[in-house]
Amino acid sequence: MHYRVILRILGILLMVFSLSMLPPVGVSMFYEDGHSFIFVAAFVITLATGFLIWLPVYRVREDLRTRDGFLVTVLFWTVLGLFGAIPLVLSESPHLSIVDAVFESLSGLTTTGATVMTGIDTLPESILYYRQQLQWFGGMGIIVLAVAILPMLGIGGMQLYRAETPGPVKDSKLTPRITETAKALWYIYLSLTIACAVGYWLAGMTPFDAIGHSFSTVAIGGFSTHDASIGYFDSPAIEMICTFFMTVSAINFGLHFFAWRQRTFRHYFEDPEVKFYLGILFVTILFALFVLVITATYPPIEALRKAVFMVVSVATTTGFGTADFAHWPVMLPFLLFVAAFAGGCAGSTGGGMKVIRILLILKQGYREIQRLVHPNAVIPVKLGNKPISDRVLQAVWGFFSVYLLVFVVMLIALLGTGLDQVTAWSAVGATLNNLGPGLGDVSAHYGGLNDTAKWILCFAMLLGRLEVFTLLVLFTPAFWKR
Repeated sequence: MHYRVILRILGILLMVFSLSMLPPVGVSMFYEDGHSFIFVAAFVITLATGFLIWLPVYRVREDLRTRDGFLVTVLFWTVLGLFGAIPLVLSESPHLSIVDAVFESLSGLTTTGATVMTGIDTLPESILYYRQQLQWFGGMGIIVLAVAILPMLGIGGMQLYRAETPGPVKDSKLTPRITETAKALWYIYLSLTIACAVGYWLAGMTPFDAIGHSFSTVAIGGFSTHDASIGYFDSPAIEMICTFFMTVSAINFGLHFFAWRQRTFRHYFEDPEVKFYLGILFVTILFALFVLVITATYPPIEALRKAVFMVVSVATTTGFGTADFAHWPVMLPFLLFVAAFAGGCAGSTGGGMKVIRILLILKQGYREIQRLVHPNAVIPVKLGNKPISDRVLQAVWGFFSVYLLVFVVMLIALLGTGLDQVTAWSAVGATLNNLGPGLGDVSAHYGGLNDTAKWILCFAMLLGRLEVFTLLVLFTPAFWKR
């Protein structure tokens, strides 16, 4: 393990992250909300800490190994969550405890969207902007952005990219150089954000709300500048724009990259994961619409509007709201919540286990049924026309098993803190899947939970963002052996 180069990278990344404290200073000065000092203080603290970590090891020049990449990734997300909480601790409105501030910061950076805050409409504009900005940076991954910078400083980035990029296939690169890959991803990410912000503004949002909501929409985050979320605007046009960009942002960015390079959209409709993903959304919307209509929860047109938006929002793990789906009739809250376990596509900003894994598990299950009928047949599992190796299938099953095991362990831990079963089950699912809103006592916010439960859920958010294995590998003795 190259500890000195790890410290050097951590120091550089902290100094880079300190710059994110400066835009809220400008927002505070523009709106004269009196909070510019706390962001200046947070900037100085973060920059100074990063500099002090970097200074003793700034001459170190060593190559990163895979294990180093995992440790840097986990360390940075943990440290980033702590330093991102500084403005929320220093602020008088809101004045959060340390656990609440860390929870809010990690929820933003991991694009979970769970909040401990109430009275969001009355918060200073700089705080509101800062929350949205946290999600935007977290959406694509701070480290993928840094990978585009670090090679200029003499640090290779492929190990970091492999540890950070979501999905079952870690070694794929969109361009021959990882630096170009990271830049391409961010160009696409930025373009989607700008397009989304312009759409919101044309549909009637103020520029402040349009920018803030575009940050959390493309990041599949779910933070809003209003307590009522997207429902505050009560606008079908805004909901349609939001639905479109949530759907697009939960698709593999590698496909967006291909569309940008080849100027074609045909490959979207030929990709097995995208077809399965859109199929899940379509079937779930139809079922939700059917239940809402026959139970007379809403008039038919209103039921269609609510069903489309809420299914896409929850299934993609965004977490925006135009209705309280936790109180929808019969099995709908549970159905929507289970859809979030599939989440977005691999290589997207969405959470959950990823659609590609669910598809491979179903195909593997179907193959086992076929083998019962034809015991001696050789039946490959295919995605499209491409056979999938047993090594990948074993990795998918391993991930699925560990994911469920972690879920059960955390559920038991939350029940041990005194939460009821519905609240505990949904809180773990909402944070592990990076969804945000839950059921029971966490359907509106997480402020009423005890501190122990909040720390457990902070860990769950990190596990979900880093796809479980990246974090759990640090707890194995083999990882630390020379």
